[in-house]
Amino acid sequence: MTLEIDNIELYFKEKSILNGIYIKGETGKITGILGSNGCGKSCLMNIIFGSLKPKYKLVRINNKPIVKALYKTNLVSYLPQHHFIPKTYKLSTVFNLFNVNWYDFIAYFKDFKERKNTRFNHLSGGEQRLVEIFIVLKSDRRIILLDEPFSHLSPLYVETIKAIIQVEKHRKAIIITDHMYEHIIAISENIYLLKNGHSKLVTDLKLLETYQYLSHSSLSNIVKKEV
Repeated sequence: MTLEIDNIELYFKEKSILNGIYIKGETGKITGILGSNGCGKSCLMNIIFGSLKPKYKLVRINNKPIVKALYKTNLVSYLPQHHFIPKTYKLSTVFNLFNVNWYDFIAYFKDFKERKNTRFNHLSGGEQRLVEIFIVLKSDRRIILLDEPFSHLSPLYVETIKAIIQVEKHRKAIIITDHMYEHIIAISENIYLLKNGHSKLVTDLKLLETYQYLSHSSLSNIVKKEV
């Protein structure tokens, strides 16, 4: 499956936020979106999902224009920045409600083995986030949108989630954004940078320095880790 978002124009009180944005997501590839705080990354994710209506947008799936908001279809699952699971639900109820296998979850996260009847609001913020990420990733939807999935997670959880994303990409188109840019760069096959309301395909990591998103030292550290 190929998902394309094209010609997005978003204004708030006559101020241009996004202009002429193009993003492409594909099954088998992770698409990362980078950008400074306030550049419109979360707005873009909401526009793709369909919960935010811009002045203009064109959505295509396999080159076919899609008029209906994606959230009204059975194609997309979205991880927003805010919690979406009802606070008082037990984890057993949550996994049944979203049709995700509890035993798959504890195979990755054994610390939860005895917590099936724990209520969601009794988890720490990082644990709540972990449950929500897993449910979104393991849903039966073919398009996955992840907004700030790594925030509030422990380093060990981050690495496990990155591994799960790599598994799920083979049957899903995954679009992901996070201010923890090192993780986005590490797992993404395609990277777009939002800058001054426009999207720029990053074909070489050096462009992140050219576009003044990363300093030379930050970029050098990333290159060293990759080597």
